Amino acid sequence: MNLKAQTKICLVCHRPFNNRKKWESRGLWPEIKYCSEKCRQQTKHEKT
Repeated sequence: MNLKAQTKICLVCHRPFNNRKKWESRGLWPEIKYCSEKCRQQTKHEKT
């Protein structure tokens, strides 16, 4: 297998995170902005 490591920086905690097999297979990687559910939920609390 020739898997290229894809990395993004989380918009909340600014930590790098890698593409997950689940995101890759569903074609979601371009839409992913947060490393975890916790970081994703923090943005909802900051907006309100």
